[in-house]
Amino acid sequence: MRADVVVIGAGVVGAAIAYGLATRNVRVLAIDGGDRDFRAANANFGLVWQQGKGLDMPAYQQLTRGSVELWPNFSAELADASAIDVHYDRSGGLSICLSEAEFETQRTTLLRLHNQLGGAEADWEMLDRSALVRLLPTVEFGPDVVGASYGPDDGQTNPLRLLSALHAGLLRRGGALRGGSTVHAVHSDGSGGFTIEFGSERVSAARVVIAAGLGSKALAAQVGLDIPIRPQRGQILVTERLAPFLPIPMQGLRQTREGTVMIGSTRDDPGFDNSTTVEAGAWLSARALRRVPALRDTMLVRQWAGLRVLTPDEYPIYAESQSHPGAFVAVCHSGVTLAAAHAALLAEAIAAGRLPPSLDAFHQRRFDVPQAA
Repeated sequence: MRADVVVIGAGVVGAAIAYGLATRNVRVLAIDGGDRDFRAANANFGLVWQQGKGLDMPAYQQLTRGSVELWPNFSAELADASAIDVHYDRSGGLSICLSEAEFETQRTTLLRLHNQLGGAEADWEMLDRSALVRLLPTVEFGPDVVGASYGPDDGQTNPLRLLSALHAGLLRRGGALRGGSTVHAVHSDGSGGFTIEFGSERVSAARVVIAAGLGSKALAAQVGLDIPIRPQRGQILVTERLAPFLPIPMQGLRQTREGTVMIGSTRDDPGFDNSTTVEAGAWLSARALRRVPALRDTMLVRQWAGLRVLTPDEYPIYAESQSHPGAFVAVCHSGVTLAAAHAALLAEAIAAGRLPPSLDAFHQRRFDVPQAA
């Protein structure tokens, strides 16, 4: 079997890259793992978000802004390619503040990010409680809510529908997908390309992209890339279906098109443990009720946990191997927001065989800080 490019990993990150390659008439094979693999896509909150992203790394804010701008056309083209509506809404987004201190911290952080961007147009505004109530008259906010930051370009999508659409779009655009397959080895084929062994099969390709989430570290090492990543657990609650009342998503609280309310999310570091905990459920519930007390009469129907893929600074890594040219790695924990950029900018670069200078800031060499003597 032969392909132009093999993408290892068909979660949201890998599937977006593979879909973008297929739309460029590249012969692409995406290899996906088993259903029991750690899958960030299955536990994603579903925000398409740029507000506040990129502090101390302006390149990440610029990448995020670019992806958010691509999302309307990306979602429409993906729906056409896959016949699946990903439920994308660019309705704006809110970061709720539960004290004057939180409000001031949020304002200061956003101002600092704005200054780092060198005078780019602000993509947010601070709303006091009265302005927030005018914006969302259908929501009865708790007494602790003092205001929020509002990003008019933010929005939301259904991450499971997104993943299904990427897979379907990949196939309809002529790509190939192998599911339930574990990649055993990636090595040079002796002629400038690569041989990838998976399951009981092998495939040769001119280029390979490792986008296997938490499995990327071991695979990247086979092509000379040292990728520092770690898991971080996040837990989410889901309510019964309710009549529409929350048209604008909040960080940690959003209503889906089906009517359920998603409440999230936690951050802790238990290693590769993706089980749920009572303590997390209680914390999430209490914080949600401080925001919207009316949820106290709502039935919770589900709680789940997933593992984020984090680098030391929590920003993505995009890199090509120096020892194995043509071998790339792409890891991040904002796969939903960045899906449009991955399907466009990153897929175009991989098809051309070279990452653009705009992605230089995301090379893992940024972690190679010399130790003091």
